[in-house]
Amino acid sequence: MLYTKTQKKIKVQFMPFRDGLQSAFGGKVRLNDYLPAMKTAANDLGIRHLEFGGGARYQAPFFYLNENPFETMQAMRDAVGPETDLQILTRSISGVTLTTQTLETLNMQARLMAKYGTTYDRNFDYMNDVDNLIKTGRPIVNAGMHHQVCVAMMGLPFHDDKVHTPEFYADIARKMLESDVRVDSICMKDASGTTDPKTCYETARLIRKLMPPEMELWLHTHDTASMAVSQYMAGIEGGVDCIDLSVAPLASGTCQPDVRSMAHALKNTGYSLDIDVDNMHTLQEMLNNLLSDYEFSPVTTTADPRVVGFPMPGGAIGPNVHMMVKAGLMDRYSDVLAEFPVVVKAGGAWTSVTPGSQQYWVQAFNNILYGRWEKIEAGYGRAVLGYYGKPPLPPDPEVVKKASEQLDLPPFEGDDPFAAVPDLIPEAKKALEENNLPQTEENIFLVVSSMLPGKKMALNEGLRLLTGKGKIDIPLKKKEASGEEKAEEKPASSAAPSAAAPQCLSGPIKTKCKVAEGGKTRTFEVTVEPISGQATAEANVEQPASQPGTSGEEVPVYCNFTGSVDLTDILVKQGDTVEEGQTVAQVEAMKATHDIISPVSGVVSAVNANIGDEVNSSKPIITITKKG
Repeated sequence: MLYTKTQKKIKVQFMPFRDGLQSAFGGKVRLNDYLPAMKTAANDLGIRHLEFGGGARYQAPFFYLNENPFETMQAMRDAVGPETDLQILTRSISGVTLTTQTLETLNMQARLMAKYGTTYDRNFDYMNDVDNLIKTGRPIVNAGMHHQVCVAMMGLPFHDDKVHTPEFYADIARKMLESDVRVDSICMKDASGTTDPKTCYETARLIRKLMPPEMELWLHTHDTASMAVSQYMAGIEGGVDCIDLSVAPLASGTCQPDVRSMAHALKNTGYSLDIDVDNMHTLQEMLNNLLSDYEFSPVTTTADPRVVGFPMPGGAIGPNVHMMVKAGLMDRYSDVLAEFPVVVKAGGAWTSVTPGSQQYWVQAFNNILYGRWEKIEAGYGRAVLGYYGKPPLPPDPEVVKKASEQLDLPPFEGDDPFAAVPDLIPEAKKALEENNLPQTEENIFLVVSSMLPGKKMALNEGLRLLTGKGKIDIPLKKKEASGEEKAEEKPASSAAPSAAAPQCLSGPIKTKCKVAEGGKTRTFEVTVEPISGQATAEANVEQPASQPGTSGEEVPVYCNFTGSVDLTDILVKQGDTVEEGQTVAQVEAMKATHDIISPVSGVVSAVNANIGDEVNSSKPIITITKKG
């Protein structure tokens, strides 16, 4: 039983304003909908260590909220004052971005994070590749931030005596402490909340023996499988000094435990938290009010014991659930979970934390949608081929072969994954120049951090933000019409006169609109154009005659997802001849690209959508005149 005669305070990092927002809402929460609570936590409740950035909370502001992440970071620093430690989470060779980066980009990232208020940088590598941790730790140290190195943990969904054991984890810590890069603290990071308490205890005990006595040992987990408090208790008994906690409504489920639950668990043990829990109700009430318009998903707020068989991070379940709901795919959720252990074992048992968790998730999704290994996800494929570091276990040779064939990429034989990383900065600078935008480090990094292999620059979220075309996608509750509004609605009647036909455009029209939010007003110039291929009476445009060899039958080609997904590419144009089974467009669902296949042979008679549009199974992307 956990007990000490010598009273000891356990340091707490408060998590609702980064991991809580990410785990519950995929990070899609506007700054002004949580900033007042953050200010209260620091200035009124005296909380001095907060997580505020990195992870998906770096992308979310400009991917989904039309907010500049650097401006939001500065606003948070200003709100909490200079004495509060603010921490970010970085992903080794990916940093806060979605793909591997050069060391030049990671140095730029570190400078920017420090500039905008970061004092602690918690850095992990999902492969637990020590060389990657050393190389990506140096920019953190050089930027003057506290360098907290992670040992990434999870409970394996199958048995193995060699990896994800206390000895395996302790060896990573030993190598980092013996390296030439400064280590300020160590974090045992279990993003999925699936490591059993005995392993937490033994790992903490072994690592504590290796560390200087003054160095802090942290433990991070999620309550997704209802194991977090027991993990923390075991870790503290093994020598952990600091833990991560949250507060309702951004606590438990896929988030961290509530500070009040942990404080109660530590009663009469000699241990206590360095946070005063008596005023947590004030913060809870504030958050309930601030987030009252947001739709909480029961999948992210409820514990799920199945997670022990699919070690998926709480911070990744939230975004993926929101994407599955939007794409109309929640009916396949259980199937994807059941496939998870298969892709973990075949891949080589890298830790299920971003980006590894996403690679597992999308590959499991592809296996369910297309058949096992019939469509290798690019990230998963590159991981089994060794482009992100060496997996803990050898990947399945058959999967390696299929990945190499499908991606047309040989297995990586080198020792340094950075050698295979392209430099994206020149392309980002060119895009900024073409759009008459300043080439500041902030702007360059916004564009670079949105770039992915094969992704068109027109879809680059950083560039879209900077050019006033940012996207808004917030998980708000659907508001029903009031009783009075419903009473005013008149039923349709066959005797009622027909509504006037809407005016159709014969050419583009420019107009302006103003958007006011958060005390700021932005003016956007909007060009309204006729729908591609649409004929109007006013324009007196004739429909093209059927081409020779066609039957004249018009066949619309739809997206194969019932929900909304992004149209990322259209591979044909009006007048092109296409064959049945040919890929004519591509959409993005679950952060992966999916092909849209022509159901017939014929000639493209119309292109009905534009790249960047949201499409679903009811809106045609193109129309094909079928062959006769």
